[in-house]
Amino acid sequence: MRLRCAIVSAVILILAMGIGAGAEEFYKGKFVTFTVGYSPGGSFDSYTRLLARHMPAHIPGGPKAVVKNMTGAGGLISANYMYNRAPRDGTAVGGWGGALVLQDVLGRKAIQFDGRKFGWLGTPAPYNTVCSFNSQSGIKNVEDWFAAKKPVTIAGFAPGSTPSDVPKLLNAALGLPLRVIEGYRGGAKARLAVEMGEVDGYCGSWQTVKSIWREPFETGKVRVVIQTNLQSHPELQKVPLAMDYAKTDEARQLVTVMDYAYSAPFKYSVPPDVPRDRLKILQRAFVKALEDPKLLATAKKAKMEIVGVDGPATAKIVAELYEMNAATKSKLRSILLPKTGQ
Repeated sequence: MRLRCAIVSAVILILAMGIGAGAEEFYKGKFVTFTVGYSPGGSFDSYTRLLARHMPAHIPGGPKAVVKNMTGAGGLISANYMYNRAPRDGTAVGGWGGALVLQDVLGRKAIQFDGRKFGWLGTPAPYNTVCSFNSQSGIKNVEDWFAAKKPVTIAGFAPGSTPSDVPKLLNAALGLPLRVIEGYRGGAKARLAVEMGEVDGYCGSWQTVKSIWREPFETGKVRVVIQTNLQSHPELQKVPLAMDYAKTDEARQLVTVMDYAYSAPFKYSVPPDVPRDRLKILQRAFVKALEDPKLLATAKKAKMEIVGVDGPATAKIVAELYEMNAATKSKLRSILLPKTGQ
């Protein structure tokens, strides 16, 4: 398996250094709670349950795992909880949309965390964002979308989530006619809304389409019409990229932001101030779980891609978002921040 950012045995050895016996003894007889910020049945929930099933085996002391879904506000309730209220002893792991960090960078008032202060464990999978439409919408390709006589409706969660933010950026960058309907509490509910004709489309991961949403895609009930990453997924060579339609420097900049901020949203963290030796144990367990043959076999069967990014590399990606220039921040605020001031 190819792991980005040098997740290899040498990294595991480095992470293992300095882990004392006391920290290893700590987890014996304990429960580690994995809190996921979205509803059951979605891609984030699926990855969280996969990790919760296999990661404890790589934590000294063999703790048990519990998965808890804490939905609401596009993952913000969960993220704020992890930062402010979750136990800081190494027994709480949070899975929430890393794009919420961008909302903090932009100054959203409802954000109650600083992304640079979390203890980052890593990202287990890539996220190739695609926008898909049901057959009732009449949208078979991007040209149909541009030619739509009225804005198409897109299911969203809340600001700071990929399904909400990506369509807004596509509208600003390319002028695609759309209206985001927010309030869905996870991908499962949003995809059902598309299938039922409640909305026209949904922008989420290709990885989810080919695994969880496979039957509607294969039967033509759902069509993938555009990719928003800078590079095509190998399985989607005939689906155009958003960058193909970006005609101005500003448009190209917005599409680049979509790739950088939303291509790895499956971020896992622990609260600030977790003892350093326990954080190292969890970072090492995260890496080893992604290399575990049992996890890989389960993922392959479920058509879940595993291409991991380790904790230190994830922390670096987060830190770089906070270095965004003022002009880009100003433009993104006008597009992405809630108009209510929340």
